[in-house]
Amino acid sequence: MLRRTAAETGGRLFEFELQLGPRGKVPAAHLHPEQQERFTVLEGTVQFKVSGRSVLATPGQVVTVPAGSSHSFANLHDRPARVLVEVRPALAMESLLETAAALGARPRPLDLVLFLAEFAREVRPPVVPRVTGALARASARAATTLGLGRRYRGLRAPDRSP
Repeated sequence: MLRRTAAETGGRLFEFELQLGPRGKVPAAHLHPEQQERFTVLEGTVQFKVSGRSVLATPGQVVTVPAGSSHSFANLHDRPARVLVEVRPALAMESLLETAAALGARPRPLDLVLFLAEFAREVRPPVVPRVTGALARASARAATTLGLGRRYRGLRAPDRSP
C-alpha cells in the first residue's frame, strides 16, 4: 500500500507498506547506489542482512540501509509480516516496483538485463556493482538496437518519477 509517492513529496521520499507473506523474502541481495532505505517493522519478525550483518527486527524496530549497502530481508515465520519502507530520494522506485511485479518471479534473462539498465540509479546487484551496471547498460543498448526489448517495454510500468 502506497503511503507517499515521489509526486507527493517532490521526489524526496517514496513510502509504502510491504506485506511479506509467511517465509516471504526479497528475491535477491541488492543495493541502491543513490538511495537510503529505512524499514520499520509494523507486524511480525523480519530478518535483515545489511553489508553482511544480520539483524532480527520486531514491531517498532527500525533498520536503516545506507545508499550503496548490500542488503536483503526475509520473513522467517509462518505468519505474515508488515513493514513500512521509506526510500530517499524517491527517484523512479515506484516505477521499478511496478515493473518488477509485471515481470513476475522469474523474469527472462533479457528482461532482467533491460530492467537493471533502466533502473541503474535505483538498484544493482551487490557483486561488483559498477561492472554489472556497465554490462547491463551495454547489453540493453545491444538488445534495443536489435529490437529484442519489445516484450520488456510492453511489461514495464510507465515512468512516474517527478
